[in-house]
Amino acid sequence: MPQSKPVVVVTRKLPDAIETRMMELFDARLNLSDAPMPKAQLIEAIAEADVLTPTVTDRIDAEVIRAAGAKLKLIANFGTGVDHIDLAAAKAKGLVVTNTPDVLTEDTADMTMAMILAVARRLGEGERILRGGQWGGWSPTWMLGRRVNGKRLGIVGMGRIGQALAVRARGFGLSIHYHNRHRVHPETEAELEATYWESLDQMLARMDIVSVNCPHTPATYHLLSARRLKLLQPHAIIINTARGEVIDENALTLMLRRRELAGAALDVFEHAPAVNPKLLDLENVVLVPHMGSATLEGRLAMGEKVLINIKSFVDGNPPPDRVLTENS
Repeated sequence: MPQSKPVVVVTRKLPDAIETRMMELFDARLNLSDAPMPKAQLIEAIAEADVLTPTVTDRIDAEVIRAAGAKLKLIANFGTGVDHIDLAAAKAKGLVVTNTPDVLTEDTADMTMAMILAVARRLGEGERILRGGQWGGWSPTWMLGRRVNGKRLGIVGMGRIGQALAVRARGFGLSIHYHNRHRVHPETEAELEATYWESLDQMLARMDIVSVNCPHTPATYHLLSARRLKLLQPHAIIINTARGEVIDENALTLMLRRRELAGAALDVFEHAPAVNPKLLDLENVVLVPHMGSATLEGRLAMGEKVLINIKSFVDGNPPPDRVLTENS
């Protein structure tokens, strides 16, 4: 008799090519509505799963993991960040957790650079004025932004995305500065002509632009606190394409409203998908609905990694992108 295929529960709609391959390889249970599963539905689904494939929109907390049946052995996350998964609970249950690293680096760095330019040159404001029928023609003193050439960019988190951003920013004539848990390799630092700051506080006080590119962990929650935000100069702008929880969003909103900061661009929000309504009222902010990794190429590459991780695991081999092993 042919061996039964493992049951793979997929919590959101994935690209058609990935879902088709899922159906061919596994007993895939797809989410055709592409809406986040309510917790009760997620608990019901996980009870029957051999493999769970969640996304960032799912909260895989201890309650959900405890509801998993004895068959569940793998959480193959569609995404790089795993802060929405209770890793301690997964470890206690002996689960393997995988993610999809490396494939979103270029897309996120592209978006970050685009957002830097959008804020500095006031593109969001100009687009809204034009669409609102309020443009009366060119004026030599109207809608003046700032050039980025010659400005200092402070990168908070010099991992793959931070380094990819630095490459792009150098092309625009920005001076590269960074803060990281560990100093990058001297060759990388020299290639990027990057200045390392051990003190985040000291770096923030001297930057024209700050880009948040670090993951959300307990150590980085509100890393840019109200106190640290006040270290920024009034002409500074801040960009976040990482995780909303890294910045104290209420403090940021207040400073932007008071013009204590020149502007911001946010692709992520502290309480997503909810967005602070006070942010929506501000003209000096570019707000984007978590589009940093939203390219067709990126989503397909993420899906391919999920497939490889699952197939490797069910074939009895270590998945290549393990965040957590059954023995870790």
